[in-house]
Amino acid sequence: MASKRDYYEILGVNRNASTDEIKKAFRQLARKWHPDVNHGNKEAEDKFKEINEAFQVLNDPEKKNQYDQFGHNAFRPEDFSGFRTSGFEDLFRDFGFGDIFNFSKNKRGAREGADLRYDIEISLQDALNGLTTKIEVPHFAKCSDCKGTGAKPGFLKECSNCGGTGEVRRIQRTAFGQIVNIAGCGKCRGLGKTITKSCESCKGEGKVRKTKHIEIKIPKGISDDQYLRIAREGELGDNGGPPGDLYVVVSVKDHEIFDRHEADLLCKTTIDLSTAVLGGEVEIPTISGKAKLKIPSGTQSHTVFRLKGQGMPYLNSNKRGDQLVNVIVEIPQKISKNQEEFLRASEKKVETKKGFFEKMKEFI
Repeated sequence: MASKRDYYEILGVNRNASTDEIKKAFRQLARKWHPDVNHGNKEAEDKFKEINEAFQVLNDPEKKNQYDQFGHNAFRPEDFSGFRTSGFEDLFRDFGFGDIFNFSKNKRGAREGADLRYDIEISLQDALNGLTTKIEVPHFAKCSDCKGTGAKPGFLKECSNCGGTGEVRRIQRTAFGQIVNIAGCGKCRGLGKTITKSCESCKGEGKVRKTKHIEIKIPKGISDDQYLRIAREGELGDNGGPPGDLYVVVSVKDHEIFDRHEADLLCKTTIDLSTAVLGGEVEIPTISGKAKLKIPSGTQSHTVFRLKGQGMPYLNSNKRGDQLVNVIVEIPQKISKNQEEFLRASEKKVETKKGFFEKMKEFI
């Protein structure tokens, strides 16, 4: 009969190895050789039994001391008839090996509720000044009759299948020992409680549909498609989990006069020919009132003027953008005789500049 290998050699550690080092070595070897990942492999089965036996001894201070003094003679064969289940489960679950050792605990725990979206349309004026308003949001709320349990008062009982733990354990005996399987209780869905009679108000759901009135504050300077996050105002969580969040998506309506580019506002205004030629002052509408715009003499059509600080506010700031005014010179279709004589007497100036293709040649 072949002699047993040294336990320290099996785990690949020295005799002065700490408990943590022994556990670490065992985890690495067990993950590689466990029968669950080596189906039908007799060599892997024998290898794992050897690794497990070495670990049972070296991980126990008393057994380790006996082994260090007397070697394999300190133990009888029946001492290693199966897996040591005490603490074995926790050792592997703590390090993410539950899938290998069948700790498929699917207990239904607390889950955060779903997020909700609410769309609101505001005017450009509202975006300028900010807005405080109330919105109505349909959502699920905890049933007040059953306090969210889904059971009629007095009809929520401890699960008889799992004893209120929410999980069941089964021991599977195999040729190489026994495996403890842990799974969520199917009868109570991992809750530890069963409903013997459903709540009439919520039909056993534990929640009912309601409309919540929520006050929101839209900051000045907000732009189209920006959103506000209202924490914990979403759908109700499951099994005591926190509610989700509410996202209020803002849509800013088009303005009849202004186009918006970030914090700047753009508009067009038309002036007559005489004002363009001689100059003058015109009144321009702004988002917050009116302003005077000085037109220099000789102003050309499509000249853009800037009104400082007459645009939209930057988000959460007192600083404002500008208003850009595109001046269009209106050419009269009919003029008086005096105007015609004046224009004909004016100096005619014709200037021809390079065309598009000539400009391109400068860059080639």
